[in-house]
Amino acid sequence: MNITKIGIVGAGVIGAGIAETAARQGLGVILVETTKVQLEKAVETIRRGLKKAIGRKEVAEKDEDLIIGRVQLALDIQALTKIDFVIEAVTEDERTKTDLFSKLHTVCPAPAIFASATSSLSITKLAKASKRAPQVIGMHFMNPVPVMKLVEIVRGVQTAPETIQAAKSVAERMGKETVLAHDFPGFMVNRVIAPMINEAIYSLYEGVGSAQDIDRALKLGANHPMGPLQLADLLGLDAVLNSLEMLHRQFGNPKFSPCPLLVKYVEAGFLGRKTGKGFYEY
Repeated sequence: MNITKIGIVGAGVIGAGIAETAARQGLGVILVETTKVQLEKAVETIRRGLKKAIGRKEVAEKDEDLIIGRVQLALDIQALTKIDFVIEAVTEDERTKTDLFSKLHTVCPAPAIFASATSSLSITKLAKASKRAPQVIGMHFMNPVPVMKLVEIVRGVQTAPETIQAAKSVAERMGKETVLAHDFPGFMVNRVIAPMINEAIYSLYEGVGSAQDIDRALKLGANHPMGPLQLADLLGLDAVLNSLEMLHRQFGNPKFSPCPLLVKYVEAGFLGRKTGKGFYEY
């Protein structure tokens, strides 16, 4: 399958990030969202990302408009009738995603592959809703997508080897490196990172150290580029809480039980960078 254009459904932070990354590497993109306002926000996000990339000398200034021009905007998935590779990046809700996959099956060509950018939901369940389970796969992009090098490729129970290879090829075309995970809750990255962040929050909650010292200890003692509390603020404390609750529900293991401090911060609306306050102020 020679893929030169991809569809992306969902123009939030992850969807816009995938669109920017793909367009920077020469892929055509059809970016689908339900409102014009959200699409306009996505274009602004992509342009901001390109400005930063220009500042880092990763993108030539003269190429900015060319890259933006590779992203076609659409308000309906009917725009994907000729697209052979679609990445779903809608809200992290199982019903929303399964409904979308069911609709995509009626719109896209029979050989088309559907990838989900979910960070936690079952690829096998999403595949069942698609009516083309062998052609469904997970592609868990790390946030921020244009900067982070990894894409976690997640195979469902029925995912075909050809689908895995196609997803790896698309990710590599975007300049990413891949790892292959089986379809278990949290896959690899979130399953390891979520309890680490939770334990750092417990350490703060129990007075083991300040937020600054906990983060500094992990950066200097474990060679992490960012401390776990800083990472939580970047990811969004609501997203961290959702991941922990999902893992706790799926595994029943108390190590995934969210720290009460995390719960209170989310209740207070302290969600990290996106609200200006989390474990730090921004």
